[in-house]
Amino acid sequence: MCPRRCGVNRLAGESGECQVTTQVIVSSYDPHFGEEAPLVGRHGSGTIFFTYCNLHCTFCQNYTISQLGEGSPVDKAKLAGMMLSLQARGCHNINLVSPTHVVPYILEALELAADKGLHLPLVYNTGGYDTIETLELLDGVVDIYMPDMKYSDEKIAEQLSGIKDYPKVNKAAVKEMHRQVGDLQLDEQGIAQRGLLVRHLVLPNGLAGTEEVVRFLAQEVSANTYLNIMAQYHPCYKAFDMPQLARPLLRQEFYEALDLAHQQGLYRLDKEQFPLPLRFVLR
Repeated sequence: MCPRRCGVNRLAGESGECQVTTQVIVSSYDPHFGEEAPLVGRHGSGTIFFTYCNLHCTFCQNYTISQLGEGSPVDKAKLAGMMLSLQARGCHNINLVSPTHVVPYILEALELAADKGLHLPLVYNTGGYDTIETLELLDGVVDIYMPDMKYSDEKIAEQLSGIKDYPKVNKAAVKEMHRQVGDLQLDEQGIAQRGLLVRHLVLPNGLAGTEEVVRFLAQEVSANTYLNIMAQYHPCYKAFDMPQLARPLLRQEFYEALDLAHQQGLYRLDKEQFPLPLRFVLR
């Protein structure tokens, strides 16, 4: 299912790095208004948060879901019902969050949901550690790919997320996603219909390797790539145990990342506003 290639037999009850066996586990599903503007629109992005993950990021802000297993098992009929419920509530899309390790379960549910009238664009919201083989199964199924590009350095990827070959695998996956759906296309209301939307979380001390990420996107994917440069990093989970991650992002680090993207000619930037320090927010 993923580049870890655990080789376990889920049908026999075995679980690999993602902890999943024969059932998909969902933490929550609701209209979400904190996603990128082209996904949210007026009525929200219909997010389904899948429990567990094929990465083990030391700084994960959703670690209770991705690492600690917060959620409940659902069968394919219930998962299909979630999709249809989000459509009935007016959401602009179905946003599958952390789907890599549960693709077979998603495809089973989609077959049921489509038969019952599901027609919204599907968003594949992934950490970016995906195999080409799995992505090829999704060709013609997924409308919008939204991968992370987390790191440019293998050693940092291994240290912070427990996977050594992330940069190589991630770049190949992003190229395949773009091959399938192309640049992000918006309708007259600015709502995403199809295409690639990349997320890049800026980390303290240059750990994310922003310079190489933006160079790759501009020169090897497309200068029209829609890129969200994210400023939301703050220490979570195990980050406090790592000196390089144990502080919030500095304003200067965020704006340096924006400058690097501009220097490469990337202009479709869904950049966030730099967050105020907590002491100001609380006032």
